[in-house]
Amino acid sequence: MRGDTVGAAADGAGEAGADGSRAGAAARTGPAAGDRLPHQEDPAPRREAAPRSDGGAQAHATPRPGSTVQPGGPAREHDAAPPVGAPTAHAPSADAAARRSQQRGWYFYDWACSVYSTSVLTVFLGPYLTDVAKTAADAHGYVHPLGLTVRAGSFFAYCVSASVILAILVMPLAGAAADRTGRKKPLLGAAAYLGAAATAGMFFLDGDRYLLGGLLLIVANASVAVSMALYNSYLPQIALPEERDAVSSRGWAFGYASGSLVLLVDLGLFTAHDGFGVSQGTAVRICLATAGLWWGAFTLVPLSRLRDVPRGPARAAREAGGAVQGWRQLAATLGDMRRRPLTFAFLLAYLVYSDGIQTVISQASLYGAEELRLSQSTLITAVLLVQVLAVGGALGTGRLARAYGARRTILGSLVAWTATLAAGYFLPAGAPGWFYVLAVAIGLVLGGTQALSRSLFSHLVPRGKEAEYFAAYEMSDRGLAWVGPLIFGLTYQLSGSYRAAILSLVAFFVIGFALLTRVPVRRAIEAAGNPVPERI
Repeated sequence: MRGDTVGAAADGAGEAGADGSRAGAAARTGPAAGDRLPHQEDPAPRREAAPRSDGGAQAHATPRPGSTVQPGGPAREHDAAPPVGAPTAHAPSADAAARRSQQRGWYFYDWACSVYSTSVLTVFLGPYLTDVAKTAADAHGYVHPLGLTVRAGSFFAYCVSASVILAILVMPLAGAAADRTGRKKPLLGAAAYLGAAATAGMFFLDGDRYLLGGLLLIVANASVAVSMALYNSYLPQIALPEERDAVSSRGWAFGYASGSLVLLVDLGLFTAHDGFGVSQGTAVRICLATAGLWWGAFTLVPLSRLRDVPRGPARAAREAGGAVQGWRQLAATLGDMRRRPLTFAFLLAYLVYSDGIQTVISQASLYGAEELRLSQSTLITAVLLVQVLAVGGALGTGRLARAYGARRTILGSLVAWTATLAAGYFLPAGAPGWFYVLAVAIGLVLGGTQALSRSLFSHLVPRGKEAEYFAAYEMSDRGLAWVGPLIFGLTYQLSGSYRAAILSLVAFFVIGFALLTRVPVRRAIEAAGNPVPERI
């Protein structure tokens, strides 16, 4: 699929209110947007009852080149007049061309890393690593990593949990460093290439090397989470407020298109492995390694196109505290969120149901292979269905959001998730047709739930805190997605049934639904100092 075709389709939906934000924040950062101090109040009158730490910013005040940001307040037109002949926000300019160039580079990181999420985490690694662990298991079906007794069938789920716990430790440091120095690109590159190298190293996962597989999974999964937090925080810098839905939708579309393309090639290699003169296991290892090479190769595009906005020398000097500063920044972010209880309430609801979504994505192939006895070819085809339908689902639910509001549409999607998982519990073994029906249902709600949630959160982020807030958001989306796999693994560990394990995930959607119904979204947006959309 050509990138311009994908972009055009997503652009139209974004302008129609698709809200398909790839963790989009309101595009309102300036060169010194992060210099605001948490204890200072915005001079603008408050309109909400919730206490505010920095008082928010007037969301429509997008800094122009040359403007300054006063501590405790938004950029103001009179702070620094633009140079003579400088373009205005309403006139075509070289700035617009530069912004478009960065946007095109930004899309390609989704194109690069989504292959890991699709081919590695969703399709191949779960069943393959479980088989490797079973090869290394004792007579009772247990392996003993680090002296712990673990069912071989639970090992993959536990490793996913461990990887996101590691991401929790690293993401605040990366987010704080990016906000303080403005140098996101080196951090993005480091996280991306560490993850790509770990993924490529999965080629050597064979025999009974389950510990090697677990280690590489932990490193790769933590790396993709950290890199996505940094990637997300670029959106306010490269897109104007009126552009961000369309730009974010293109990012989603590029990611789904990339995952589908590579998975289609993987399907050809896997089903015809005898014709290529390789074993089935070797074909899987080639698919895993190829995802790492793809990730690394296409990361060059965003690294060459994206531009950082470095902070001043004094602020860069304050970064010398390194990890200590990162954790202090995390504490400050959490404190700021507590003073914004409505934003925190939405994040809590999202944390719960997103954990369920991520667990379904990472464990579905394992459920299909081990409980339903489906072939790898069936699983690949099902995931391809999900990938293709998720694009249409994201764009279609965006149109629903325009008519009914993002919050109502998300609530409807959570009902659909609950029904889909309940149906999955009753699927008969050895019946690929019903599994495909389940894949269609997941595809239709997957993209929309994620896209609308990220877009809605983008309205709740205060000015100058984009990277640190999105680091916290990424914890919800990926970094805190350890509870679901842990519950899935524990349920299987105790019951020996993957059906019971998959049914246990219904609780995440039910609880998330209940929490989201209690969030007054309009008040939450006003509390962040942002304009309220016509429909929310």
